[in-house]
Amino acid sequence: MTVLTPANPKTAERIAVGRDAVLSVVHLTMRFGGLTAVNDLSFEARAGDITALIGPNGAGKTTVFNCITGFYKPTEGMLRLAHADGTVHLLERLPNFAVNRTARVARTFQNIRLFPGMTVLENLLVAQHKPLMRASGFTVLGLLGLAGYRSAETAAIDTAKGWLDRIGLMDRADDPAGALPYGAQRRLEIARAMCTDPVLLCLDEPAAGLNPRESAELNALLRYIRDAHHTSVLLIEHDMSVVMQISDHVVVLDYGCKIADGTPDQVRADPKVVAAYLGVEDEEVERVEAEVGISHGEAGA
Repeated sequence: MTVLTPANPKTAERIAVGRDAVLSVVHLTMRFGGLTAVNDLSFEARAGDITALIGPNGAGKTTVFNCITGFYKPTEGMLRLAHADGTVHLLERLPNFAVNRTARVARTFQNIRLFPGMTVLENLLVAQHKPLMRASGFTVLGLLGLAGYRSAETAAIDTAKGWLDRIGLMDRADDPAGALPYGAQRRLEIARAMCTDPVLLCLDEPAAGLNPRESAELNALLRYIRDAHHTSVLLIEHDMSVVMQISDHVVVLDYGCKIADGTPDQVRADPKVVAAYLGVEDEEVERVEAEVGISHGEAGA
């Protein structure tokens, strides 16, 4: 165990951080004026796991994502990202561009944000601009066609083609990304994020709008990313079939506070989670389950 003191001077408590935690969220609080969107949240995403962040609408999930990925600076708390080589980044202290470029945190959004007028292949190449710009010397070396840049360009194209083959879009490489079916655009956006070689991949409702076949394809892709690339995945998702099938670890929020944290089986059997999703108080869970014809044993099955 590594013991850390959070950056927030008001927090005297010392936090035990597991050695295998790729992301440690420690006493995260985010306020917007008088509204506390996230309140004293702590959890870990372990290296090589798929961790799901779930909860009813308005629970604060996207706010947590925005803090982790640098779109918001937390009011209080610490966000610690650990690389396999021992490098540690405190995300709350980094400029937003450095969260991706330096700490290697990649993200997709609930609303697809591809470049629709660019080709499918170009969308994956643009994600690799960092090594390409470095190979160009940040000047005109690429225009001159020097060997170093040509080698980097070939590697970028090979990486892009590898992902196109993985997501079944090789035959659409030269088509505009905006012409792809919705489910294919979802997979392309995830592949584009993976082209940045992330340590942590953050996915905001990747299954939104997908049909059952497309959801199954998404599940297979996320398992491949976890198992073959050893990339840790943190996702927000409302589709419980996706969450329960692929997640190693689930964290549940309600009104900005953590109400459960554990395996999928532990979380779905927790009365507080059932109460949050049914919109009732904890003590009313059994009564409401009986009214809708669900036994407590079925809720935890």
